Amino acid sequence: MDMALDASSEVSDEALLVAFGNGDREAAMLLTARLTPRVMGFAARMLGGDRAEAEDVTQEAMLRLWKIAPDWRQGEAKVTTWLYRVTSNLCTDRLRKRRGVDLDAVPEPEDDRPGAVAGMIEADRARALEAALAELPDRQRQAVVMRHLEGATNPEIAEAMEISVEAVESLTARGKRLLAKLLAGQREELGYVED
Repeated sequence: MDMALDASSEVSDEALLVAFGNGDREAAMLLTARLTPRVMGFAARMLGGDRAEAEDVTQEAMLRLWKIAPDWRQGEAKVTTWLYRVTSNLCTDRLRKRRGVDLDAVPEPEDDRPGAVAGMIEADRARALEAALAELPDRQRQAVVMRHLEGATNPEIAEAMEISVEAVESLTARGKRLLAKLLAGQREELGYVED
């Protein structure tokens, strides 16, 4: 079953994974192109901006996805939910292993900046958010990142974290309150001034 490249946006993640499990290499390429940037962004945020570790986690998560492809049972879980759960677990394992490492020593990711001043302000805001996210307890950080930075729904997060939707709501609310508290003294410094 070969997928047409121009129709790739209409084909579900699950259908692409099943097609790959049945030997369709083009389906794997399409699914990789679709999911890798999302997994990479999620992993980088979970790991405090460490792009090298995020790349390793992304590669491992995608390898695990390919390994389970032949046995994937459609309808039991969304591919993205399964992939976020695996990525989250891999990130949590890495964070636990490096607890003795100074998280502030982790280099910030480089990004394309539209203009010097705007780029500096955005970079400062991104660093402040990454630093504040690193201060959150692991489960709160995971819920906040998935909800507000990755755009996952509360039911998707609940499934990925293996908790109730109410627990997700509680984690995200507590995480947002703690983030606001951590960032409160930096509003003016980060260019959030009211006219």
